[in-house]
Amino acid sequence: MSHAWNITLVWWITVVELPALAGLFWIIWSTARQSREAIDDVEKNVELALVHLRQNLDAYKLDVAKSYASIAYIKDVERRLTRHLIRIEEKLDQQRAPRVGGGA
Repeated sequence: MSHAWNITLVWWITVVELPALAGLFWIIWSTARQSREAIDDVEKNVELALVHLRQNLDAYKLDVAKSYASIAYIKDVERRLTRHLIRIEEKLDQQRAPRVGGGA
């Protein structure tokens, strides 16, 4: 009877257990491979999105640099406006001075 038991046990291991373990190994291996591929795809997509984001940021920085006035330019405009306003004020003072002096 022990000989029959050993044959049955060996038969069970050979016919059922080994194919089941091989199937489980294959499922785990293929799942790991698919996971690595999915991670690689996500990594590529993230890198591509990061490249696009950097390009858009660079384009925005360039647009800001072109569109907005520099501090030196603003100071130059302020200086010219101030000089012009002083000239206008001097002309108004000159025109008002004869009227004030002539009427007294």
